[in-house]
Amino acid sequence: MFGRRKVAALVAEFLGAGVLTLAVLSVQRSTIGVPYFVAIGAGLTIALITFAFGNVSGGHANPAITLAMWTARKIGTLTAALYIVVQLLGAWAAYGLYTYFVNSDLTKIGGGYSGRVLVAEAVGAFIFALGFGVVAFRNSFNTGARAAVLSVTFTVGIIIAAASGIGLINPAVAFGIRAWDIFGSMGWGTYLLGPVLGAVIGVNLYGLLFAPASADEESVVVEEVVVAAAAPARKTAVVAAAKKTSTKKASAKKKPAARKK
Repeated sequence: MFGRRKVAALVAEFLGAGVLTLAVLSVQRSTIGVPYFVAIGAGLTIALITFAFGNVSGGHANPAITLAMWTARKIGTLTAALYIVVQLLGAWAAYGLYTYFVNSDLTKIGGGYSGRVLVAEAVGAFIFALGFGVVAFRNSFNTGARAAVLSVTFTVGIIIAAASGIGLINPAVAFGIRAWDIFGSMGWGTYLLGPVLGAVIGVNLYGLLFAPASADEESVVVEEVVVAAAAPARKTAVVAAAKKTSTKKASAKKKPAARKK
């Protein structure tokens, strides 16, 4: 039932969510745990996850992104369900590892429901989901470009979301840092629902309005961009060749005059 590639994809999602949660915990609970540094640390971690696991599982490491990709019909139902389970398990394992490092349990930080926090998380996740839509719907991105796009959009999304809350835009990370719990009401309507709404809207909006209809259309757009970029250089080369030709003609006209003299 589970081949090597499927097992590798599940392990990749487990490790991706776990490493991201551990990185956020390490920065957030340190002396420089301000949202700006948390966002940079999380963005760099997303770049690492994309390089390491992007070609294996897609590098989601985020239940909200997985649900969004499922609604966009980019992954199957069973795959999405398994991804979400292992992502939450990875975040839970990261919590256990971090508490072992610091030799202390973490207090719950999610708090009660807040409409402002929900909207902030949704907007931040929406920005990240647009970036994920770019790399998911277009095939012209190599691994480095994918990592750059996802890293930047995740960093920006966290900075914006942190204006009204913790700034996580990832339900697995939020679960790992104790912003919400499965058996309680804490954080369900903010750090779980907010990112899911933003990610679903972002990915599907990009797929509906901005994604190329086919690979042929994308190749045509890329070719047009390349041609447009090459046009100034071609024009310069033509002008230079014309000047060179005119210079040769002028020299040829002067030579007979010199012979008569």
